[in-house]
Amino acid sequence: MRISKIFLVMAISGLTTLGLADPPAAEQAYKVVKKEKVGRAGGFDYVYADADRRRLYVPRSAGRGGGGGVEPRIDVYDLDTLKPVGKVTGTNGVHGAAVDPKSGHGFASSNPVVMFDTKTFQTIKTIEVAGRPDGIFFEPAGEQIYVLSHAEPNVTVIDARDGSIVGTIDLGGAPEQGQSDGAGHAYIDLEDKGQIAVVDTKAMKVTAHYDLGGKGGGPAGLGLDAKNHILFAFCHEPATCVILNADDGKILSALPIGTGVDGGGFNPNTMEAFSSQGDGTLSIIKENSPTRFEVEQTVKTMRGAKTCTLDSKTNQIFLIAAEMAAPAPTTAGAAAPRRGGRGQMVPDSFTILSVGK
Repeated sequence: MRISKIFLVMAISGLTTLGLADPPAAEQAYKVVKKEKVGRAGGFDYVYADADRRRLYVPRSAGRGGGGGVEPRIDVYDLDTLKPVGKVTGTNGVHGAAVDPKSGHGFASSNPVVMFDTKTFQTIKTIEVAGRPDGIFFEPAGEQIYVLSHAEPNVTVIDARDGSIVGTIDLGGAPEQGQSDGAGHAYIDLEDKGQIAVVDTKAMKVTAHYDLGGKGGGPAGLGLDAKNHILFAFCHEPATCVILNADDGKILSALPIGTGVDGGGFNPNTMEAFSSQGDGTLSIIKENSPTRFEVEQTVKTMRGAKTCTLDSKTNQIFLIAAEMAAPAPTTAGAAAPRRGGRGQMVPDSFTILSVGK
């Protein structure tokens, strides 16, 4: 028995040396693997990773503490090094970006929408749209760009090949984030209704509204497991991820997340949903099966890092944030600062973070 135990210990030791045994738990956990302070002035909203072309698009505007005289633009970074490689200009009031991987055309969620070449970052054309462009995503089944707006029309659909407007869609509420299953369905969360709108992308019509059943309100982020038809709605109040069946809207589970969510997604490579919060956390939810889910980890990121994007090639999640100065104290007789108000951005504090293992 003693000899057998010795050989067993030696065998396990050998496997560990060869890298075949499981690594320590600490090595398996997500963490901030890179934190690049890229600076420059300008407010910010959504961040977008083009995994195929290895580009990271970061819209910058004059709003949100950016100060006056700021050039509205999309700063473009190398996705691997986070070094700047160019910029897209003329993007007035820009909030986000999306890319059609087939045509190589990029689109800025600005007014007008700017269609650009992803190789040169030069403008191809500008597209006048109604409403107030905010969120944006690519719909691969029709090779179309969905531009979201809280004001009507809620969706402007653009042909990604030539930049023509295909039509508009009334969602019946204010959209925040959308996902496509690539098979003719788009899902868009409605922040003011506590619902997810289901869109037939061929007919460009809403076919259903999935109510969150009081489990969560103000959905601001959305993830989709297209293979198993599972939706992950990341909500403000309460701070919850409501998980639904994408086929019929049946609620499967509800799990806690951080506060101040403004973005989310799903990684089919790892079977994990994720959401980014303004409180400086990234929530990771594991899909163990199509009916069983758990909060796997809460990663500490950076306060204000409330939007995120996935690099599907490296499984890293990218976030953006900046340091904010404390609001100035109210002097006697002056109006009190509005609720949720914050100070100005600390100069050159704008930061890109990547989270991975």
